[in-house]
Amino acid sequence: MDERKGRLTRDGIRIHEAADFAGMAEAGRVVAQILDDITPHVQPGVSTGQLDKLILEMVEAHGATSATIGYNGYQHASCISLNHVVCHGIPGEKLLKDGDILNIDVTVIVDGWYGDSSRMYVAGALSRKAQRLIDVTHEALMIGIAQAKPGNTYGDIGHAIQTYVEAQRMSVVRDFCGHGLGRVFHAPPNVLHYGRAGSGPVLEEGMFFTIEPMVNLGRHETKVLSDGWTAVTRDKSLSAQFEHSIGITADGCQIFTLSPGGIFHPTADSTAS
Repeated sequence: MDERKGRLTRDGIRIHEAADFAGMAEAGRVVAQILDDITPHVQPGVSTGQLDKLILEMVEAHGATSATIGYNGYQHASCISLNHVVCHGIPGEKLLKDGDILNIDVTVIVDGWYGDSSRMYVAGALSRKAQRLIDVTHEALMIGIAQAKPGNTYGDIGHAIQTYVEAQRMSVVRDFCGHGLGRVFHAPPNVLHYGRAGSGPVLEEGMFFTIEPMVNLGRHETKVLSDGWTAVTRDKSLSAQFEHSIGITADGCQIFTLSPGGIFHPTADSTAS
């Protein structure tokens, strides 16, 4: 199927056809299964490089392709962001320690469609403040997704996330955002996780994009390290992120990246998605 099918809005956002939802759902299922399957391997003493190697093996076992290997020179099948790393952490020799929290972000290509998701994991025992951060970040994602329906705007999504997070005395990262996707990795629009209600393009059936709020226990400012990828909190406060890929339907949205095992949210019970 050709990505050029469907139409573009005046903001350059692609409106996909009804048949495209099946391709996105399969790509989303594969990446969500991989994120489920890596869960038991997240343990103290395991390196982030070992996790990335396992993830690549899983991607290949599904007959999928890693979207990140070779992307702008990146050489890994995942981004793994520990503790005060906000996003784009590079897997390597660093060993997980008891109490570490980490985000694992994976994007695969299945039959030309991109499945993109990330979620939080815990190595060993979890501190109370880290658990609260994870819980607030997951809830922020789901509050944003609840705004994703025809007639609302992208600003409604960001406003709902920001309002909730700041009421919890935490902050929303502004330097990184969600994005459109489909048969491409990144496409319009930028999906901000903060902003003004009623602002931005109006949501229409057939829009595909990610919502992926990054929430800090401290201030929202970030900086990128000298490797050109790793973004960290400037104040060294803990950071968390959850990401789903969704498609706007006639009356709401379809989440393409739901956890097959119901373990998307690591500190919730088995009914969480």
